Amino acid sequence: MVPTGAYGTWPSPVDAALAASHDGRPDHVGVVGDEVWWTEPRPAENGRRALIRRRADGATGSVLPAPWDVRSRVIEYGGQPWAGTVRPDGGPLIVFVDFADQRLYAYAPDGPGEPWPLTPVSDLGGGLRWVDPHLHLDQGERGEVWCVLEEFTGAGPTDLRRLIAAVPLDGSAAGDREAVRELTDDRHRFVTGPKLSPDGRRAAWITWDHPRMPWDGTVAMVADVVNGSLTGSRPVVGDIDESVAQVEWDRDGSLLFVSDIGNWWEPQRLRPGSVARAVLPTSRLCPGREEEFGGALWKIGLSWFRPLENGTIAVIHGKGTNTLGILDPETGELVDVAGDRTEWAATLAVDGSRVIGVAASPHSSYEVVELDTATGHTRVIGAPHRDPVDPAYYPTTDVRTFSGPGGREIHAHVHPPHSPDRTGPDDERPPYVVWAHGGPTSRNPLVLDLEVAYFTSRGIGVVEVDYGGSTGYGREYRERLREQWGVVDVEDCAAVARALAAEGTADPDRLAVRGGSAGGWTAAASLTGTDVYACGTILFPVLDLTGWATDGTHDFESQYLDSLIGPLDEVPERYRDRSPLTAAGRLSTPFLLLQGLDDVICPPVQCERFLAAVRGRGVPHAYLAFEGEGHGFRRADTMIRALEAELSLYAQTFGLSRPDVPRLELEG
Repeated sequence: MVPTGAYGTWPSPVDAALAASHDGRPDHVGVVGDEVWWTEPRPAENGRRALIRRRADGATGSVLPAPWDVRSRVIEYGGQPWAGTVRPDGGPLIVFVDFADQRLYAYAPDGPGEPWPLTPVSDLGGGLRWVDPHLHLDQGERGEVWCVLEEFTGAGPTDLRRLIAAVPLDGSAAGDREAVRELTDDRHRFVTGPKLSPDGRRAAWITWDHPRMPWDGTVAMVADVVNGSLTGSRPVVGDIDESVAQVEWDRDGSLLFVSDIGNWWEPQRLRPGSVARAVLPTSRLCPGREEEFGGALWKIGLSWFRPLENGTIAVIHGKGTNTLGILDPETGELVDVAGDRTEWAATLAVDGSRVIGVAASPHSSYEVVELDTATGHTRVIGAPHRDPVDPAYYPTTDVRTFSGPGGREIHAHVHPPHSPDRTGPDDERPPYVVWAHGGPTSRNPLVLDLEVAYFTSRGIGVVEVDYGGSTGYGREYRERLREQWGVVDVEDCAAVARALAAEGTADPDRLAVRGGSAGGWTAAASLTGTDVYACGTILFPVLDLTGWATDGTHDFESQYLDSLIGPLDEVPERYRDRSPLTAAGRLSTPFLLLQGLDDVICPPVQCERFLAAVRGRGVPHAYLAFEGEGHGFRRADTMIRALEAELSLYAQTFGLSRPDVPRLELEG
């Protein structure tokens, strides 16, 4: 018989160090000849991302030693940081962005030399940054890299320009900015990397401009490639109220793309010879499914689909969760991959009949997976999941839909307390933590998360809420948050918490809320605006809307609040009234504030202003700030400290005995 123990006091082998060591996932898969390459997180190596190479014989290893960190800072969230091809002598040639100086480097890993820089350094503002590279060995005698350039023109976070540029592979631009060719002008604020048509005569890319975010409205551009330059660029699909998330060329010269013109991001095709939708309407390739075949373009170079050599298309699709399928664009038939994987990351590569992606399930972490479309078989080829503890300690998940204000649907993942070693008393209801995801234009993936297990295996439930505004449920669901940030997200999280308490799943007196970034905003707004929660954990948040909107963040999100709150010059009172900073006087519950000191997206000053407003009011709280951490923690020691501090907050607030973690000292 399993012993009974008070909820929240259970022993667990899932400690903070274990959770930290499994944070992050593989990303940015690609094929170089007959090899597969990708990046992987290294929390124990100062949070760097390593470049991984899997040779044809299966031998796998890191290509570059520490401190090389393959990661771009374009739009701060980065994107595809590397590209590769096969040199004439048969060996791989790789270009990549190093995080430390944001320069573009080239490397021949089978040669005798070290990586050599391709781009110069600029001391102006954030310098020169590069992302989404594409190698073109036939451009000039030594070849070029075509990619996105982000160039700061002043010291401010919005003093910059972005365009498509060509960087010579011979290193001649390493000390000479003038040697970088500008392939487009900078009339558009944001651009993605150029995709060349199969005949090399056209290129396509995506653009958008302030104040829109890429999930609001983007435009796909096409230009002719003449003598190594882009000429006659023109818009072909997209608009201010239509989001085109990805473009690719098919074998016959058709332009494939995903657009949400019909509420859902759906795959569509523009036949050769058309110059705009008005000239020749596009065809939807898989109509009527009410699923997403794309997502929010938070990084440059994300991919939800890839055309295959036999005319079919590998697609990631789903509602709330997703899977990998093979779409026949002629018939609309869609055949999904067998298995229990519930999340495929927005990174796909193809090689012949093979599709390579990164996928996970509620019982396994993210792995690099290869699908052989000829046989339908999948196999893990990188970052294989290995159970670090008995899987009996993993969370169980109920995918549920709750009813919110006005009867609106709210999607959530409920993870009740679960352990093979303990069960809760019959007369006790467990504490629960409501997790609000970041973004806010994002969602919670349905995958194994050892941070969730850290709490559920100790007897604390977790519910992840995809509040109104989340992706994965169509544009109309996303639009619920338009000018309603701090209202709909707070209401939806509270509605789920109250429903769990009302049905007897959760203890109404032991509810907490937790979130990072935009989720940190929701957590703070929930603590200052509702009486639902006994405490909360707020990670790298937005707390002062007016300060954040006036040169208080980076360029990419500098006008995000126009859609989330409304234009500042039109509704300044809304910025004031909804800010947790303004409502700090109403705060009475304990809270933990966690912040990276190098964060330029939600800078530390947001926390500092909030703490100043709370100080002296007798509210128990703690503030932990971490040197060397930006927006989202990457280092193992940081994640361990943060997770143990969070558990200590709940233990003290809920009256739990947790001698296995250091006691968090609360001020106030």
